Amino acid sequence: MTETITRMNPTTLPDAGKVGYSQISITQPGRLAYISGQVSWRADNGAVPGTLTEQSAIVVENLQGALAAIDAGPHDIVQMRVYMTDLRPQTLEIAMAKLVEFLKGAQPSLTGIGVAALAAPELQIEVEMVVQMPV
Repeated sequence: MTETITRMNPTTLPDAGKVGYSQISITQPGRLAYISGQVSWRADNGAVPGTLTEQSAIVVENLQGALAAIDAGPHDIVQMRVYMTDLRPQTLEIAMAKLVEFLKGAQPSLTGIGVAALAAPELQIEVEMVVQMPV
């Protein structure tokens, strides 16, 4: 990708870089891909695991698949939204461990959102992305 994304954590805001994301992401005008929320559903219709750790791992696999489909990588992600049915510091830590590993040092802007429910009762986490595309 020839375009770059500028990441910022101004001193006037909490340093989000310490936990793996940026307060501000600036991208050049161009094409963006909006990746729908990915949950722990598999392409082979396998069972949804019961733990947040296992669900987060499947979500990451789905995110990787989406990026591969558009020939992009973690450093092309401008923004992520993480929806969780039980958003607390302890559960966010579990989810972020998998997401930080997936991001490989990229630090897109990220928002965590606690929700009452997702698309099915067994789902605990969903992640959507906005990705910068090559011009």
